Amino acid sequence: MTRRKAALLLACVVLLGLNGALLFAMTRASEPLRVSFLDVGQGDAILIESPTGEQILIDGGPDRSVLRELTKRMGPLDRSLDLVIATHPDKDHIAGLADVFARYDVDAFLDSDVTNDTSYAQALTYAASTEEGVQTVTAWRGMRVHIGGGAYLDVLFPDRGVEFVESNSGSVVVRLVYGETAFMLTGDAPTAIEKWLVTLDGESLESDVLKAGHHGSRTSTSEGWMEAVSPRFVVISAGEDNSYGHPHAEVVERIQASGAQMLSTMDGAVRFQSDGNSVVRKK
Repeated sequence: MTRRKAALLLACVVLLGLNGALLFAMTRASEPLRVSFLDVGQGDAILIESPTGEQILIDGGPDRSVLRELTKRMGPLDRSLDLVIATHPDKDHIAGLADVFARYDVDAFLDSDVTNDTSYAQALTYAASTEEGVQTVTAWRGMRVHIGGGAYLDVLFPDRGVEFVESNSGSVVVRLVYGETAFMLTGDAPTAIEKWLVTLDGESLESDVLKAGHHGSRTSTSEGWMEAVSPRFVVISAGEDNSYGHPHAEVVERIQASGAQMLSTMDGAVRFQSDGNSVVRKK
């Protein structure tokens, strides 16, 4: 997508704002939807490649390792991203994003309005605001981001101002949908937010793949959430031998009891592909 198209489409969102739709042009032949949970150690970074070739990065991990992972997946000559999403401004989710903005041409940036004055958050804010042509939008429940080929991202949370809330509680939660398949991507949203979303959305939360909240911490991936999302796969994005003990034994037991297959970036990047009818894991 050209910067001009992204700018015009984002401008429409800001001006109209009724359904929050951020539309991306469909410019290439349709292919499967691809979702890669990148191996960035103790942190989160997810690359989405739409059926029409648009590329979306959700979070950027704790350091520059996200650049290595993007090069593996996108190749050394591809230096553009259609959309970058920062779920919340904790180091393990955003420290690599300033480098992403420096290396890649980014069309649009979506984040929550959680306040954070760390050096990493300041570096990201500076990068997103000074790189030429980047359109910035605050995530809000009800936004639908069309990414091409019929695939889209629904923003489920925040549904309120989160400027001064605890960082994890202000995480952007999105559900990626393609045909009959879906991925639930939750940042570090805690149990309280999970319960709230179950109250709001109930059975419409069902997804083939769930990214476990907060790297498999016991503060997320509650029993009620697992029942509502009913995933076939649960991905733990965490570093090998991390000092936090992620994933927590209670979460592991809960996932196993549900019958879902648990996968972890501790064993390398976790990749999926969807044709709109089913999701398969790719080696």
